[in-house]
Amino acid sequence: MKCIVMAGGFGTRIRPLTMSIPKPMLPLVNKPILERIVSHLKKHGIEDLIMLLYFQPEVIKNYFGDGSDFGVKITYVVPQEDYGTAGACKMAEEYLGDEERILVISGDLLTDYNLKAMMDFHEKKKAMVTIGLTRVADPLQFGIVITDENSRILKFLEKPTWGEVFSDTINTGIYLLNREVFNYIPK
Repeated sequence: MKCIVMAGGFGTRIRPLTMSIPKPMLPLVNKPILERIVSHLKKHGIEDLIMLLYFQPEVIKNYFGDGSDFGVKITYVVPQEDYGTAGACKMAEEYLGDEERILVISGDLLTDYNLKAMMDFHEKKKAMVTIGLTRVADPLQFGIVITDENSRILKFLEKPTWGEVFSDTINTGIYLLNREVFNYIPK
């Protein structure tokens, strides 16, 4: 399985920390957050990564190189414009080969999310898209979600105000997509 790592954001909400370094490269206990994600993916057997970069891409490229020092293979995609999550994923499509399922993960995520359980759930539900969800006490910095009894998303709102909060369940920034989803993303 290939993984698209979304590592191009500006990290504006945590400036000035991200004025000179991309948010995924901020250190946590002497390792960049992105290195921790790469290790987590490798632990789950995902070793073919497509990193989508935008803000200061050379910092990430210089650190990871081709990925071999980290036990993975990395392909870099650097769009000329900020196309958002779906648009950037569409730009990575040509590097997916014949993969039928693709994991997408935010490059600034601190997680121990069980990717195997997510893959099993996706398969069991015969889903086209599976979004990793979790509950939090303060959902203001996240996309909030309500699901029905069959785990289908009924409502989604990105970064609500307190007056808009309708759930404590959030989008983790981890997605599992069937290849056909790319047919629905405009070029």
